[in-house]
Amino acid sequence: MVYPASSLMFRQHHRHTERIPPTGGVLLVANHVSVLDPLACARMVWDSGRVPHFLAKDAVFRSWYGVVLRAAGQIPVSRGSSDAGSSVDQARQTLADGKLVVIYPEGSVTRDPDWWPMQARTGVARLALTTDAVVLPVAQWGPQLLHDYHARRLHLRPRTPTEHLVGEPVDLSGLRAEVRAGRPLSGPLLREVTDLLMGRVRDQLAEIRQEEPPAGFHPRAVRPVPPADELPAPGTGGQPPEERA
Repeated sequence: MVYPASSLMFRQHHRHTERIPPTGGVLLVANHVSVLDPLACARMVWDSGRVPHFLAKDAVFRSWYGVVLRAAGQIPVSRGSSDAGSSVDQARQTLADGKLVVIYPEGSVTRDPDWWPMQARTGVARLALTTDAVVLPVAQWGPQLLHDYHARRLHLRPRTPTEHLVGEPVDLSGLRAEVRAGRPLSGPLLREVTDLLMGRVRDQLAEIRQEEPPAGFHPRAVRPVPPADELPAPGTGGQPPEERA
């Protein structure tokens, strides 16, 4: 299903896909510039000889094609709920089974107006530190030219040029050994590793764009907190009145 769609949408250029091991657990860490990123990235992974397994928002699985996604081994992420931990556990098991997992640590399309990565969530570090998977940073560029998330606009441009650059594996052996020896997965450690991985992705994106990257990351989008009088009452499951009804 992805192959013909990606062929129509994109004219893809892949760099250093030979760095993707042909077997064994692989964690691909990518930046997020468009809702169409998974199509382009899936094609890149497939052309390298592997089958991609994406971590994706659980909302994507609630439609009719959720059945297809689950059957294809894709992994729903239930952020902000008691099921969030199970998503990490499922991804960890997928890596342990010798499969390839793609994660967008930013959690959604970057809000940076110039499309540089925004601050990422730390789940990627938890996976990277508690598995033996090969960790590869991947920079992607071009899908935002077809679908501009910031402007909420689809540009009808068949065969839009895109580029993927697969980086060198990130050596986390020292930190992994410390975690196995009992070092806790503290907030500062997870943030350090997350920023390390996304820093590699950002620098590779700069190479693709032939531009100087920013020193830091754009702030992550924050969901507005509703006024106190609009918060759900205790014991209602957190649902608004119209949904509880």
